[in-house]
Amino acid sequence: MPVQPIRLFGDPVLRTRADEVVDFDKELRTLVQDLTDTMLDAPGAGLAAPQIGVGLRVFVYHVDDIVGHLINPELALGEEEQDGPEGCLSFPELRYDTKRSLNVVARGMNMWGEPVFLEGTELLARAIQHETDHLDGILFIDRLDRETRKLAMRAIREAEWGPGGPPVVKVSPHSTFGQAL
Repeated sequence: MPVQPIRLFGDPVLRTRADEVVDFDKELRTLVQDLTDTMLDAPGAGLAAPQIGVGLRVFVYHVDDIVGHLINPELALGEEEQDGPEGCLSFPELRYDTKRSLNVVARGMNMWGEPVFLEGTELLARAIQHETDHLDGILFIDRLDRETRKLAMRAIREAEWGPGGPPVVKVSPHSTFGQAL
């Protein structure tokens, strides 16, 4: 299957809640394979469908040499927290300590529409929470404390892949110059 381009921070699809999967067909199985191939090529610990521009509730993961996927996930988070480095393929080369639940129980479906029950701790728990956040339009920088988020935003602006510099203000071509009449 072909490796897909990964959408970077700033792409609106990353801030949009993904739709539930209702058709468990060949197209869905192709999507899961494309996500898997793209994640392994990157390489990463997980990849959600919105990160390749597909607004469906699907993600794949690769933790402790186990590759899997989950569709339409629902999470139950443990009370104990972990705090550690986290990165994202949509934010190349950036890593920041991020608080997450230490344990997670996830329920969803596999690509054939069969129920899946997944329990994870530490890195697997982090990956499941991170990718499920993507499906809700939440990015890991949203989970950072205020100071760390400011540092992250500065790093994004300065990154080769980032938007770089202040936003450009365009002048309206209309005679009202953007003013309402």
